[in-house]
Amino acid sequence: MKRLWLPLLLLLFMIADIFLGSVRLPAAEVWSALLSEESSDFVYKIVWNFRIPKMITALLAGMALSVCGVQMQTLFRNPLADPYVLGISSGAGLGVAFFVMGTSLFGIQALIPWLSDLGTAAFAWIGALSVMLLIVAASKRLKSNMTLLILGVMIGSAGSALIGLIQYFSNAPALKSYILWTMGSFGNVTGNRLLIMSGLCLTGLLISVFNIKDLNVLLMGEQYARNLGINISWVRNRIFVATTLLAGSVTAFCGPIGFIGIAVPHISRMIFNNANHRIMIPASALTGSCMMILADIISQLPGSQRVVPVNTVTALMGIPVIIYVIFKNRAVEL
Repeated sequence: MKRLWLPLLLLLFMIADIFLGSVRLPAAEVWSALLSEESSDFVYKIVWNFRIPKMITALLAGMALSVCGVQMQTLFRNPLADPYVLGISSGAGLGVAFFVMGTSLFGIQALIPWLSDLGTAAFAWIGALSVMLLIVAASKRLKSNMTLLILGVMIGSAGSALIGLIQYFSNAPALKSYILWTMGSFGNVTGNRLLIMSGLCLTGLLISVFNIKDLNVLLMGEQYARNLGINISWVRNRIFVATTLLAGSVTAFCGPIGFIGIAVPHISRMIFNNANHRIMIPASALTGSCMMILADIISQLPGSQRVVPVNTVTALMGIPVIIYVIFKNRAVEL
């Protein structure tokens, strides 16, 4: 029954996200636009050029971050691990900071007109990819997952420090643009951006599905996995690649959206009461999509002609779950 109502709930949220928004539209006209029947050009453009791409983006982002969270929590055996634990978010943020603030600071923005449309996403991806390559290189020498986790935190701190330095010397318009990016948004992912993001996210999801068998073995511990002849370094690198494709793509195109990756795996475990990744991966993907689309609906403040940052909504949704997990684990320790 649970496997049936979750897809139905997702479908309901997807429909609601198309019909509801900051601009109030008659339901009949929205329906006509969806069916390509006679409707005003204004309604048609809002539905097909803004709301549907935004809904698809939220769907992909929810799937990507949730599936990342499952893999990170299993790999590091840490219930508070999230998609950005390896410093991927800071790497992406540093790339965006350089593009938005650094290029104007050094007066070289005019030299890269070919990046005018995808500049922010491209530099975010460069930053995220650079961090992943550094982590993969380090993983060949560092055998302990805990050491890699600490390294990821240090990389994130270094990235944040460099971002702060760029912000200090940046001008006000560029600084404002960067701050707006950090708040998260699904509204700017249309056309080529949506196609690129979809391709990257689907590739990451396929790799994650391929990782299911090894993730189930890792639940029993690394030593058990080694005894079965599994190459831990190879498995770890595959998980890193999947995480970078998923979390890096979402961060690049939508901004750093937090808390979904930590909270959703725990919600999925509570709903299905199962740790098997054959169930957890699809369950987390569906649950994450539901939460992200719901967050998008709430952030639009339907009918108010105002919007709030997606990051604010996801934080308010995810923080109670994290607090519950912390107290639950504390109770088990006692």
